[in-house]
Amino acid sequence: MTNNEIRPFRIEIPQADLDDLRARMQRTRWIDELPGTGWERGVPTAYLKELAGYWAEKFDWRAVETRLNHYPQFTTTIDGQNVHFLHIRSAVADATPLLLIHGWPGSVVDFLDMIGPLVDPKAHGDADAPAFHLVIPSLPGHGFSGPLTEAGWHDGKVAGALAELMARLGYDRYGVQGGDHGAFIAPRLGREHSEHVLGVHVNALVTFPTGDPADMAALTDAEKRRLGAMKKFQEDGSAYMQLNGSRPDTIAQLLADSPTGQLGWIVEKYKEWTDQSHELPEQAIDVDRMLAVVSIYWLTDTARSVANFYYERFHDAAMFAPKPKGTVPTGVAVFTTADFAIRRFAEQAHNVTHWSEFYAGGHFPALEVPELLTGDIRDFFGGLHG
Repeated sequence: MTNNEIRPFRIEIPQADLDDLRARMQRTRWIDELPGTGWERGVPTAYLKELAGYWAEKFDWRAVETRLNHYPQFTTTIDGQNVHFLHIRSAVADATPLLLIHGWPGSVVDFLDMIGPLVDPKAHGDADAPAFHLVIPSLPGHGFSGPLTEAGWHDGKVAGALAELMARLGYDRYGVQGGDHGAFIAPRLGREHSEHVLGVHVNALVTFPTGDPADMAALTDAEKRRLGAMKKFQEDGSAYMQLNGSRPDTIAQLLADSPTGQLGWIVEKYKEWTDQSHELPEQAIDVDRMLAVVSIYWLTDTARSVANFYYERFHDAAMFAPKPKGTVPTGVAVFTTADFAIRRFAEQAHNVTHWSEFYAGGHFPALEVPELLTGDIRDFFGGLHG
């Protein structure tokens, strides 16, 4: 039987779960550090100890709950899987429905500072900016969508589930924005559900060289640096992805049993993928916001599902099969760090009608520079209606 019911939802983590988290952290068996080493070997023990101490003793999870519960939240069941989402409607009559898709490490928390400006631009100092009705899901298997209950949730199935979610909410035409996982899923939504998607906006888009010598010869110096950074990432920064994509249950068991391990696993990415003008990750992203994301991964017990997300992508034949160029208008925002997109390569796969390059922010612009990402979303989708 198909159940299309949309159910109201509130976050209410049992106190026993918070007490268990604190107790586990207090029992952490810390590793020694080799003298003279730093972040090049991973998260330094001294740094992680201090951050874990703050998480255990000072971080206020209940404040996060209160902030999230301020917004209307719901769950529904799609293809047998629970899907959690925020749904915030604008009071502006002609507001554009917009689906915001997070990545890893990420959650609905990523978009908190963007909700007000996108839903009610007048109240946030820009009466002429376009307004949006926002749908912000926890990806299947992530956060409050809860652990996956079956295999096969690859990008295509997730895209289909999100299209179904928008249909259940009564949105026949809508925009999609995403980064990281979202930069894979949003274009797939546009390609496979083009009759409903009016435009796709992405950050952290992955592009690959075409193989055409003329394209390579025409690269600018900035593009050559991005291509070099991508090569360095593949050689020295992608081990997490290979582990998830090949042996997800093994790494998931480690993360599911140790909150300190989960903290290190995620904060390493906040260090490596944020704007590198900052020395420490909390200089790029507020420490409480980082810990809110880590807490969600821990408290929802989704380590297995999150790791398996990569396994499904690696083993999805359609992911790597030749496909026609997308036809939906696509906007691309490129930020400074861990963002390797090159326009001439992107145009081979996407109908790129908008391209922006920023010199602040990194892989997590919704957390690092929400005002820049918000502005680019407005520019892109406002242009579609102009």
